[in-house]
Amino acid sequence: MRRDLPALIAEIVALAAAAEDRGTVATYIPELAKVDPARFGIAVATADGRVLVGGDADTGFSIQSISKVFALTLALGKVGDQLWERVGREPSGNAFNSIVQLEQEQGIPRNPFINAGAIVVSDVNLGGHQPRVAIGEIVRFIRYLSGDDGIAINEDVAASESATGFRNLALANYMRAFGNVRHPVDLVLGLYVHQCAIEMSCRQLALAGRYLMLGGRHPDGGRVISPGRARRINALMLTCGHYDASGDFAFRVGIPGKSGVGGGILAIVPGCASIAVWSPGLNANGNSQIGTQALERLAIDMGWSVFSAPGSDA
Repeated sequence: MRRDLPALIAEIVALAAAAEDRGTVATYIPELAKVDPARFGIAVATADGRVLVGGDADTGFSIQSISKVFALTLALGKVGDQLWERVGREPSGNAFNSIVQLEQEQGIPRNPFINAGAIVVSDVNLGGHQPRVAIGEIVRFIRYLSGDDGIAINEDVAASESATGFRNLALANYMRAFGNVRHPVDLVLGLYVHQCAIEMSCRQLALAGRYLMLGGRHPDGGRVISPGRARRINALMLTCGHYDASGDFAFRVGIPGKSGVGGGILAIVPGCASIAVWSPGLNANGNSQIGTQALERLAIDMGWSVFSAPGSDA
């Protein structure tokens, strides 16, 4: 039987506060290493217009790779299915910043949610402009989706990531050698790094994800993307959104989700809810440890799974 959602959120917040093993914050980006691992937030935006929150739901954090969902949406709007000539749609089975497969596969990254694939998406979104123009477009898009003009880039995080992003530089140059990055690498990475440094709260993030819950429609009635494109983005989130732990997330949680090394996860229950959780400590695969546990509890107790028949237990 499905639980009372406000009571369940309160219970999840209490369990998160009591958890002893919270994972490890990302240290390869120095600014992220400063975040308190005791923080936890959750927000659930439902299809009937409610927004239910708990914990540190209004504290901003660096969304990092969650930004790849919004960047992919924009890139598909620019070039459509031509994007799939440059980026695959398969799980990588490797770490999010791996370079291993690029040589064997001629510079074509496995999917748009690993770093290499997201760099190609940034190359598309750059579109011959300066990075400040393209990042402005992404920020405006996210502000529109969330209905919040206060969303902005954390410049300290962007600078920290730029100063230490040697592996991303290697990925971009390697794909440039194969002709799959077409703009100067420094411009592409300028866009990519600033996109990842966008700061949002769980409340803002859950609101921004509503178009994927509503089949591509904005709650104001406008059409963001087609229903078919929303379905496909959700499919990629399910199969590729947690890197080499995507299969485990699908097994345990059973809904589309995209994680970021800032500790956030955006999860979608089509037709029901857009969910954001945040806890900075990461597990061995680079995904939020407490956040994943919270989503598993929420999905099971609410009967939310793309693999369950409506009305059945998850």
